[in-house]
Amino acid sequence: MSSERAQDIAVVGAGAAGLMSAISAGRAARDRGGKLRICAIDGARTLGAKILVAGGGRCNVTHDVVDPRLYAGSSTGAVRKVLGRFTVADATRFFSALGVTLKREETGKLFPTTDKARTVLDALLRAAREAGVELVYPWRVWSVEQEGDGFVIRRAGAEFGEKGDEVIRARRVILCTGGKSLPRSGSDGHGHGIAKSLGHSVTARVFPALAPLVINHARSDWLKALSGLTTDATLEVRSSTGKRIKAVSGSLLCTHFGLSGPCAMDISRYYTDARMDDAGAVLVANWVGGATMDDVDRELQTIGAATVGRYFSQRARSAMPARLIEAVCAQVGVEAGAPGHSLTREQRKALARALTEMVIEIHSDRGWNYAEVTAGGVPLDEIDLETMESKITRGLYFAGEICDVDGPIGGYNFQWAWASGFVAGTSAAATLQG
Repeated sequence: MSSERAQDIAVVGAGAAGLMSAISAGRAARDRGGKLRICAIDGARTLGAKILVAGGGRCNVTHDVVDPRLYAGSSTGAVRKVLGRFTVADATRFFSALGVTLKREETGKLFPTTDKARTVLDALLRAAREAGVELVYPWRVWSVEQEGDGFVIRRAGAEFGEKGDEVIRARRVILCTGGKSLPRSGSDGHGHGIAKSLGHSVTARVFPALAPLVINHARSDWLKALSGLTTDATLEVRSSTGKRIKAVSGSLLCTHFGLSGPCAMDISRYYTDARMDDAGAVLVANWVGGATMDDVDRELQTIGAATVGRYFSQRARSAMPARLIEAVCAQVGVEAGAPGHSLTREQRKALARALTEMVIEIHSDRGWNYAEVTAGGVPLDEIDLETMESKITRGLYFAGEICDVDGPIGGYNFQWAWASGFVAGTSAAATLQG
């Protein structure tokens, strides 16, 4: 038996951007002295899966300084325009008012003082209900169709294999379905199909970002022996002609499959993107704080009787873990226990190159199941950035990861979700209240 309900605003997707959109719409309506029927729809049986796993289960809510230039995808100017409408200070005040106090860590990341992502999710769900939002789940959307001045949202049935009988009619729709990262959470790319059905395009490239990297075991297998080791490093993507495309510095974790940690995850989207154009693009590691090959060669000539291993493991700046320097030395046939003055010119040059410009053969990133965000999506030039309303389909809005915007690790993608959700929600509500 079919059922039908009417809403003023339907938010499709109840993750970070969706909850912020719904809360903002409900509050905007209340501030204008009115009340709108607002629902947030999600196909998951448990809401907020991505929020709960973010930041190792602590939820990195935002960053103390969010620079629009650090985002990829759409233009810096477009990203800046949206982020300027809901700043880090606004986010901090928003969560503080919900009873979620944030603390700044040395990296600039802002976490709840409880160190529990559940604190953030519970606060958002409570705020949504207080704003008059109906949370509709599990309710998997099959399609969104424009009908007159509004939209018809149809539920998926038979475990998503067919169109169900339930329908929600809404005057405004905000698409917050996410991209394709962590598909078990519900963001499996279905939102891209909905956007296309409503006249939008999706970038030609949609691929995992903030993903660990899997090494080519035939050529870089030596890294497996370093599993569990963490060090500061610089990773750089270079084209087959040697052009420097992107460099990222930070903490790097060696694992049984390859590379993880902030440094590897931040560089992953640039490496994957470069390889789509240039099969000869490579990943280059600098293990010694950005020093050049010539710098290290000169250093090696000054260490005298000190052994190579001891020197680099106790180096005043950018000291290396002993296991790492031993492994790097082994790759170029140099004994870590050899005194510096015993090295031949050829050995020095080879070691200096290995320490500053070591090519790490990568097989692939680790894919959608491990990616924290999606690169690609609906281009921002198809969206009115003052309102996040579609330029193509009136009454349709976008927020969050469905847009062609992805930032580095550290709370940047959550800040995009809060900002774009705030703009979409308040703008959609305003059009219904005059």
